[in-house]
Amino acid sequence: MFNEALQFLLKSIVDLFVLAALVRFFLQFFRAPTRNPLAEFVVALTDFGIRPLRRIIPGWHGLDLASLVFALGLEVLLVLLLLGLQGVPVLTAGPHIVPVAILLAIINLLKYAIYLLIVAVFVQAILSWVNPYSPVSSVLDSLTGPFMRPLRKLVPTVGRVDLSPLVLFLICQIILMLPVSWLEQVSRKMI
Repeated sequence: MFNEALQFLLKSIVDLFVLAALVRFFLQFFRAPTRNPLAEFVVALTDFGIRPLRRIIPGWHGLDLASLVFALGLEVLLVLLLLGLQGVPVLTAGPHIVPVAILLAIINLLKYAIYLLIVAVFVQAILSWVNPYSPVSSVLDSLTGPFMRPLRKLVPTVGRVDLSPLVLFLICQIILMLPVSWLEQVSRKMI
């Protein structure tokens, strides 16, 4: 029971920083406005790790690689710690455990990115009805726009209700259920 509680605590704390680093990466990638409470929180939360990494890992074509490497590094560390707590002999497993941990970390980052998109679309849909002029609305529009614009061209509105968020939710769930789940199962078998 203590082991499960420790795993939960580790996962919760590390995932907070991983998600914040991913949000920071996506904010820069999608050129979202940075003068808002969400961006300021994310930068304040992750600056301790990303700022030193930027001295070593420069950006590339507008990509904040330091944020991505920070998220990946934390996730690899978390995967190794969780495997160790689950009884996998991480220290004596041999050199194949590191590539498997990296692959599992990449799969987890992909899952988190999809979940972030789902949450951003959901919050944006709620805010469009409750408070469309919220300071976070422009950030959410920047993050979800590249995914929503093509769907809005394909999915007609019904009674002035935009159904494209629902279609995007379905697409995201199918991606999580089929290719991502399959990759995760294959990776876990390699341990």
